Amino acid sequence: MATTKGKGAWTATVGTKGQIVIPKEARDMFGIKPGDTLVILGDIERGLAIPPKEQFDGWIRTVFEGEDR
Repeated sequence: MATTKGKGAWTATVGTKGQIVIPKEARDMFGIKPGDTLVILGDIERGLAIPPKEQFDGWIRTVFEGEDR
């Protein structure tokens, strides 16, 4: 699908095992490589979001370990 600088929209098909393939253009844009861990966030009204795990590492440490931001 069309992309602009730093933004994009893609489609993915869910396979019989419930797996999706992240389109190459999206993987390239976000530097996603085989073996990377992604976080899947879900809201029944707003849908799914799949940000890279590294975006949440500091926040997770703060919440669960009580570290300052």
